[in-house]
Amino acid sequence: MTDEYNALIDNKTWELVPRPSGINVIRSMWIFAHKENSDGSFARYKVRLVSDGKTQQVGIDCGETFSPVVKPATIHTVLSLALSKACPIHQLNVKNAFLHSDLKETIYMHQPLGFRDPNHPHHVCLLKKSLYGLKQSPRAWYTRFADYVSTIGFTHSRSDNSLFIYRRGSSLAYILLYVNDIILTASSDALRRSIMTMLSSEFAMKDLGPLSYFLGIVVKRHSGGLFLSQRKYAAEIIERDVMSSCKSTSTPVDAKPNLSAAAGAPYEDPTRYRSLAGAFQYLTFTKPDITYAIQQVCFFMHDPRVEHMNAIKRIIRYIQGTLDYGLHLYHSSTSTLVSYTDADWGGCPDTRRSTSGYCMFLGSNLVSWSAKRQATLSRSSAEAEYRGVANVVSESCWLRNLLLEVHCLIQKATLVYCDNISAIYLSGNSVQHQRTKHIEINIHFVREKVARGHVRVCHVPSRYQIADIFTKGLPSVLFEDFRDSLSVRRPPAMTAGVC
Repeated sequence: MTDEYNALIDNKTWELVPRPSGINVIRSMWIFAHKENSDGSFARYKVRLVSDGKTQQVGIDCGETFSPVVKPATIHTVLSLALSKACPIHQLNVKNAFLHSDLKETIYMHQPLGFRDPNHPHHVCLLKKSLYGLKQSPRAWYTRFADYVSTIGFTHSRSDNSLFIYRRGSSLAYILLYVNDIILTASSDALRRSIMTMLSSEFAMKDLGPLSYFLGIVVKRHSGGLFLSQRKYAAEIIERDVMSSCKSTSTPVDAKPNLSAAAGAPYEDPTRYRSLAGAFQYLTFTKPDITYAIQQVCFFMHDPRVEHMNAIKRIIRYIQGTLDYGLHLYHSSTSTLVSYTDADWGGCPDTRRSTSGYCMFLGSNLVSWSAKRQATLSRSSAEAEYRGVANVVSESCWLRNLLLEVHCLIQKATLVYCDNISAIYLSGNSVQHQRTKHIEINIHFVREKVARGHVRVCHVPSRYQIADIFTKGLPSVLFEDFRDSLSVRRPPAMTAGVC
């Protein structure tokens, strides 16, 4: 606590002033934690002084608070590009990141507990720099970091504001920012070291070495590329729910009709249900095979039933049997974009809305996927499938723009595989048939992309429609086949060292 307090004083985080009358003064508190290694072993003790942002008043001592964080698809894409170009991948951490940011608002805080100034016990802290817990702290830190890296030659991506791009001739570097965690990849070791030196001159940086443990995700290098795993995170969820001795199951969801909002009696502990459903969402970062199952149980967080909790327990049993599984990224060409899309027409028993799902590959690497209920009703399976095509074409447009910004131009059209012949005809036929008049005009941007040669919508037999795993429950044999197609597998034999 003393070290933390002295660091704040040395940083000139605040100054003591007499308390003005009629102003809002926020509280502060000490937070204690144990930092752990990627294997769960103890690393060090940690303490932090945190302000109580809940008592801040919008428009008085805080304004805009939104701060962007890097998207999972961007992380997968940049890692794939680094692998294809054999670039070093490094990770950094900014010490006390929020304390580097200057505040524009006037904020008063009570003196820290245990460190009240004996000469001025009734004074308050007038904050000069951002502090953890303030509502605007993440935004202030992002602005501070973005402003600095722009002075050393980086530009932020318009497709993802948390991706920063550096290019000088043939030299390329990318920075991925997630609050105070940074992934840095550069076209050469000399450029990487130069950028790290410049960042260290401005911020208190901690060099964590080659990428190995980022946002709770273990990253290991093998002979073919990278293996991303959240085994520790998944095991913690199972242990917290006291199901570590449960029997495993081969699929996360059965092949029965979808769950209904009125299925069974109300569940006795809704908080537990919501906690598990929320925790599972982050697990889809490296386990796309559970995306559909998680999407289904999240529909009922407002009023969970016993049947819904049984569905969550099935997911836990599946995860228990696949703890070692993770997402593989391989050394692969980045010259092609291939996607699969599918829709489960009228699958929701309560609203009869359809579920759309897609997955997108950059070369042989899975970089983006989704399972989402459609916003409106579809009057035919062709319409439901066509809306699914529109969703994946929209995602492919975003991804192509991202690749263009990182100087990886895709010359070929994006291939979109769909198993519905009518939807394929609609994507290329400009004649307005009677059965398509009710479809919103903005859906037909697919035709424009097809006409321009940016997209080709092709047919794939249902047996090879990988996107089925994102729209419905499947038999175990088919599920395991599609899971393997998504590169979700056991870890291979690891090489010495990491990236």
